[in-house]
Amino acid sequence: MNILVIGSGGREHSLSWKIAQSDLLDTLYVAPGNGGMTDIAICVDLSASDHDAVVSFCREKDIGFVVIGPEAPLVDGLSDRLQSEDIKTFGPSADAAILEGSKGFTKDLCAKYNIPTAAYARFSEAAGAKTFVADKGAPIVIKADGLAAGKGVIIAETIDEANAAIDDIFGGQFGEAGAELVVEEFLEGEEASFFVLTDGESILPFGTAQDHKRVGEGDVGLNTGGMGAYSPAPVMDETITQRTIEEIILPTVKGMAAEGRPFKGVLFAGLMITDKGPELIEYNVRFGDPECQCLMVRLTSDIVPILMACADGTLNQIDAEWSDNVSLNVVMAAKGYPGSYEKNTEIKNLDQAGSSDNMVIFHAGTKKENEKIFATGGRVLNVTAMAPSVTAAKNDAYAALDQIDWPQGFCRRDIGWRAVERENS
Repeated sequence: MNILVIGSGGREHSLSWKIAQSDLLDTLYVAPGNGGMTDIAICVDLSASDHDAVVSFCREKDIGFVVIGPEAPLVDGLSDRLQSEDIKTFGPSADAAILEGSKGFTKDLCAKYNIPTAAYARFSEAAGAKTFVADKGAPIVIKADGLAAGKGVIIAETIDEANAAIDDIFGGQFGEAGAELVVEEFLEGEEASFFVLTDGESILPFGTAQDHKRVGEGDVGLNTGGMGAYSPAPVMDETITQRTIEEIILPTVKGMAAEGRPFKGVLFAGLMITDKGPELIEYNVRFGDPECQCLMVRLTSDIVPILMACADGTLNQIDAEWSDNVSLNVVMAAKGYPGSYEKNTEIKNLDQAGSSDNMVIFHAGTKKENEKIFATGGRVLNVTAMAPSVTAAKNDAYAALDQIDWPQGFCRRDIGWRAVERENS
């Protein structure tokens, strides 16, 4: 069959890379794609916000399955429109995607269905939020309610920082995403990402990972979309994983169905593993980026039947098989990210850097012109290695990265530090 992937980031490159290996695939299209996808797919200039155009393209190219990568088209209802046109689609409805589209909705759902999460309050004006902060003290977490490209969460170390974050959000820093905000207690523990596929009733655990959100080494500085990740997450042992399924995932799936918002797609639970056990930080309704890149290189099963089972309601008939190896990726970003940065700088020596059998370089913010690759975004490359240990995967990833000729790029040099410490202790 012909398959269309919606998106242009490293997540979509890795999903496309995995889909391209499927025996079920005839032709793979990606809209709009990036400079690294042209070897495995046909990149098309198609806007996900133009639902009519997407439907017309699917009719013209006889698309049998659409995989929606980013959150914005899901919240915008693209999955609903495609399914209303009898075009099979992987991705939740807009009603279900509100789990990511509104942090306040998710917190209220947790309260209603006794899902462990941080204490919180919702605000639509600054004065009440600042009073709440003064009462609770710092550190404290301030979140823009809506979609903010992974940057709408501020961990305030002081009350002054919290008040400044409140003013920034209500002052328009994140646009419409900041019309409302959530203030919640700061959880102490170790973060982890847990992925589950669901068809609205059945679930299929789909891997664990840990990422590095802060821009600076030692996990300091501004939050980003992610500077690197590794999978599996050592902290997610069998006990913690089972508790997460029973206390967080299943109540969410059942709760969403009870609310008339059945969820079909991937549930990405951002967790804090505290002294009390796993607690939900937030949900995303799509694969993580850069976590997806790690999952795709470890997945040994054909991904297409698995994703289609979510759409068909037959997930209870499907299983997924994984490599026992560890995968780790390092994000190369443009200097200045997550602030302003130079665009259209050339990246060289990618073929040599990615030539090892255990190495894949997934593109994000790139374009290809005259067989040359240029950086066009903030997060640009995902240098991904797989090896028997985190330490070995880290060493291989950085050895490859150091072969890339891109003076305008930078990376963190400590991706995987927590897991490396565990291995070497």
